[in-house]
Amino acid sequence: MSRVNLNTLSLRFRHVWFRNLITYRRIWRINFLVPLLEPAFYIVAFGLGFSGLIAGVSYAGMELEYTQFIAPALVATACMWNSFFETTYTSFVRMYYQKTYDGILATPLSLEEIIIAEIVWAATKAAAAVALMLTVLIPLNFVNFPGGLMCIPLAFLGGLAFGAIGMTFTGLIPSIDMFNLPIFLFITPMFLFSGTFFPLSGIPDWAQLITLFFPLYHLVELTRFFSLGAMESNMIFNLTYLVFFTIVFGYLALLTMKRRLIR
Repeated sequence: MSRVNLNTLSLRFRHVWFRNLITYRRIWRINFLVPLLEPAFYIVAFGLGFSGLIAGVSYAGMELEYTQFIAPALVATACMWNSFFETTYTSFVRMYYQKTYDGILATPLSLEEIIIAEIVWAATKAAAAVALMLTVLIPLNFVNFPGGLMCIPLAFLGGLAFGAIGMTFTGLIPSIDMFNLPIFLFITPMFLFSGTFFPLSGIPDWAQLITLFFPLYHLVELTRFFSLGAMESNMIFNLTYLVFFTIVFGYLALLTMKRRLIR
């Protein structure tokens, strides 16, 4: 009963996506304030706090101001936070407290379609948040135009990856309070050690090797490439890793959620 049946997948999942959109329209004004104001706060805070301490950052043969270095990383981390929280806390509330999944399963939609719709919706929110951030960062010349616009489809891919891992944890975590564990043990280390606030060249080789397994590192590198026109890694490798990560954890999300909901 708990095996994943990919044959049940169809475009019907769009109905669940549209249902989430209709619900989100009631609160979108408040939620969109965060991606609009967050980059400005970070830029001002780090610009004022580190301007006298850090002369510049060497990255991919370029000498950048510290705010120029972290601005693209803020775009990538916003993608991670938006999609991960959507498929953990928000999806858990829909599943456990609101019993939304139970109601949808009374329709012809399959559980696999519901889970895929949740992940795609999380990726959509991530892409929308990044699009709003670009409206702040492009005028400030922290993101190149028009190349920086490629960060929007990239955010959708990153949103699929982090939405899939979030949904996997939702299928495993017994109570909503325990989401603190994956956030503390998985998300926070990625946030700090994925080349977001300092180049990887500044950490030991063994730590750099571990960082290569973090999907956020590959998303940060790709975001910097589209934002600055340079990167220190291989773009094909970064894209391949994100796609592979999405496929693997997308399947794990389907498996864990089906085991949880169908016993």
